[in-house]
Amino acid sequence: MKVVFHERYKEVYASDPAAAYGRMESIVKELKGRYVFVEPAPASEDDLQLVHHLEHIERVKQRGPLYEAALLAAGGAILASELAMEGESAFGLIRPPGHHASPGSSWGFCWFNNVAIAVEKLRAAGRIKKAIVVDFDLHYGDGTANIFARVPEVAYHHVEGYTRQVFLDDLKEFLEARQDCDLVAVSAGFDRHERDWGGLLKTEDYETIGRILRDYAARTCRGRVFAVLEGGYNHDVLGENVRAFLDGLGRPAA
Repeated sequence: MKVVFHERYKEVYASDPAAAYGRMESIVKELKGRYVFVEPAPASEDDLQLVHHLEHIERVKQRGPLYEAALLAAGGAILASELAMEGESAFGLIRPPGHHASPGSSWGFCWFNNVAIAVEKLRAAGRIKKAIVVDFDLHYGDGTANIFARVPEVAYHHVEGYTRQVFLDDLKEFLEARQDCDLVAVSAGFDRHERDWGGLLKTEDYETIGRILRDYAARTCRGRVFAVLEGGYNHDVLGENVRAFLDGLGRPAA
């Protein structure tokens, strides 16, 4: 397991909760010394155009430092996907998040769709044909769903559940129905925690989620799995939740 991170992710590029001071620091504190950190390069504009309209890119470009931050986040997702292709599970500890970014618009603290860009870059190069995107953030990733709505080779699933067990069962049922893929991409949001906005999951549930995804990837696509950070806003528990997820995701299948 490797963690993709750049010191510039600590920069406060906007006034929204995803960009808040201390958010990245709370996670780095839990992961440093436990996992190997690797540094990404920014995505290129050609990378962005794999999923976004040029007009949208130009609008974000006018935001100056925010555009630079968003390029680096997309680059982090790309590096995480590259590591996954090499058989190394990886987590993109990146921001801004991306799952609310559609081809021509964005909202919800997102600007470019990091996961979608990474998946499409691999597909465009012919390195994968089929992928699944699992999103366990509190909020539905409408941007990701929009991007892949007419792409049958990529299945998007937002995990849902009104209890912890129903939530975990929903994830298992989706995976069990899909035994043919080349890569698992994960939008990892931690705002469904009992002490965050969603008020549902416990910290140990994130380890279970990671283990489920890791074991599935080991069975179906030679362990090719990567995840990137989406939501999660209570800094008091965010780092612990991310660590739990990575402990599950990085543990070999039994």
